[in-house]
Amino acid sequence: MNATAWDIDGLAGERAVPARRQLHAYLAEAKYESLRMLRAPGFAIPFLGMPVALYLLFAALIAGAATRSEPGVAQFMFSGFTVFGVIGPAMFGFGITVATEREQGLLKLKRALPMPPAAYLLAKALMAMVFAALILASMLAAGLSLGHLTLTAGQALNVAALGLLGSLPFCALGLLIGVWTTSRTSPAIVNLVYIPMLHLSGLFYPLPKALQAMAPAWPAYHLSQLMLTAVGMPSRGTALTHVAVLALVTLAVGALAHRRLTRNG
Repeated sequence: MNATAWDIDGLAGERAVPARRQLHAYLAEAKYESLRMLRAPGFAIPFLGMPVALYLLFAALIAGAATRSEPGVAQFMFSGFTVFGVIGPAMFGFGITVATEREQGLLKLKRALPMPPAAYLLAKALMAMVFAALILASMLAAGLSLGHLTLTAGQALNVAALGLLGSLPFCALGLLIGVWTTSRTSPAIVNLVYIPMLHLSGLFYPLPKALQAMAPAWPAYHLSQLMLTAVGMPSRGTALTHVAVLALVTLAVGALAHRRLTRNG
């Protein structure tokens, strides 16, 4: 195997390594990556605390009367803040840490270690899903207890599954930023994509007609529409279209980022 390439399909050349040991290597890398980010206050506190705190501020305090009297308002606010919650750890967890670790030489060190080539990227993706799971649990608990949210058990499971899988396109976007930027510029670039996307996707309020036509350009819009469907609200477009767009973003952007990482690491 070429030790200078991040060949995530190169496991075929490692047939001598038992599958059990490979699985252990993947799980160990994912475990320590998740623990590392959970123990980083500057990362864990904002991304785990901010979505539910902002959701309760608006749904329970500022718009409490509306969410009590109009179920659609409660569902819309829950959907928007849930999507907001799962996007952040995926984009920042890849965008900033990959750029920083590239500069520090950590990626070169990992290439020299006897670990599966895909473990580095899969560990970060699983870390984003761990954060998404914690955010989804806190959002569901807050919405059902204080946010005047009504969901069936099936709807809650759909929300959870959608939130976990829906973080993957934003992992790909974060990775693309991380492999093209430096540790100094990556926070600014991630924010330049992240903040406009949140507002121009219509997560928090209905968009004016002039902006509605541009909303589908953002992957967060498609995840938001799927989330609205999951909570029983009307949505624009078909579920198949939204799933196809998110899958295309994950594969195409991820492939582009992986190509860059392979060449320049």
